[in-house]
Amino acid sequence: MPRTTTHTVAVQFGDCDPAGIVFFPNFSRWMDAASLSFFMQCGVPPWRELVKTRGIVGTPLLEINTKFMKAVTYGETITVTTHVEEWREKVFVQVHSVMRGDELVCVGREVRAFVKRDENDPDRLRAIAVPEDIKALCS
Repeated sequence: MPRTTTHTVAVQFGDCDPAGIVFFPNFSRWMDAASLSFFMQCGVPPWRELVKTRGIVGTPLLEINTKFMKAVTYGETITVTTHVEEWREKVFVQVHSVMRGDELVCVGREVRAFVKRDENDPDRLRAIAVPEDIKALCS
């Protein structure tokens, strides 16, 4: 069983559209927060520390797929459970299951990469091999 973390969100009125349903991009925002929370709960230092010590800027999103099953509204609490489904050489696949109690609301699947600034062009980011020590902390 892969290591799994949880991130809790209290849904606010401002997260919803005029019909009172959570505006879909907010799920991406919450999954992004759950991704960072996953690494921190696994013991990985914050990106601002890793950029100083190892040059790792973070794990930008390369691909996303989200499947919605149920609507969510303000006043509800949801929990995002996160795990890494697959580790590849330079990317990893993270899965986020958004739950309202025992009810599955949506599932998001993300492909992300660890990146550093390009040595020749610091305005560009380059994917690096997944650091083995970070992989070990998160597996």
